Amino acid sequence: MKKMIRTATLCALLGPALALADGNAQLGKTKAAPCVACHGEDGKGIAANYPVLAGQHADYLAHALRAYRSGDRKNPIMAPFVASLTDDDINDLAAWFSSLPGLVTPET
Repeated sequence: MKKMIRTATLCALLGPALALADGNAQLGKTKAAPCVACHGEDGKGIAANYPVLAGQHADYLAHALRAYRSGDRKNPIMAPFVASLTDDDINDLAAWFSSLPGLVTPET
């Protein structure tokens, strides 16, 4: 019984996070055109002071973009870029950048 309660609780907590990752990477690639100026074509940043987006978890990227959009996360550079993004835009961008190989890719 305890295991069932823990599983149900875990699903309830992770459900919204998993929903954030439901984007279309190909649409995200198109929508990422403005992002390229700082984060680069490969999502690894054009300089050390720009965050690497490539290979990050989609749910993390979506969460960060939503936080910038709401103002909970403040950055004067990001604020105007995210102000008009829809939830679908955010999910698509998150799917695109998470699909790119990051700085450290595990060997197979």
